[in-house]
Amino acid sequence: MVNTLDQVRRDVGQRYDLKDSNTEIELEEAAVVITTASDMTLQAVEDVLRAKATKRNLSLKIFDFQTPEAVGGNRVKQVVQLKKGLSQELAKKMSKIVRDELKKVTVAIQGESLRVTGKSKDDLQQVIQLLRSKEDELDVPLQFENYR
Repeated sequence: MVNTLDQVRRDVGQRYDLKDSNTEIELEEAAVVITTASDMTLQAVEDVLRAKATKRNLSLKIFDFQTPEAVGGNRVKQVVQLKKGLSQELAKKMSKIVRDELKKVTVAIQGESLRVTGKSKDDLQQVIQLLRSKEDELDVPLQFENYR
């Protein structure tokens, strides 16, 4: 994420239409704050951010663009919340989907992630295939780790 924001800053500094916009892009704990001269330049910076994130194989679902707000001196500020982990309700929904479809695996919610255990790798592959097919309705980027 840090590299993506560095690339966005560099691109904004080099683009002719954004050079004099005095754009600031800051990474906070769970958000990116974009401050720029106008709505038009804000939209251009958003497009650059999306393009650079896609190039770095970051899912665009991690970005939650808030509504822009006016700050002093004809400037516009937008906060982009970064989604990390699963919310409790989404984890319950995913757990229910897996339990309803596949009876051979057990699902446990562990903080911001799900742990799925099964006897064979084939069962786990079915879980991955099921969740990937439902990824659009879940509206969250999925990552699969510790596959054994």
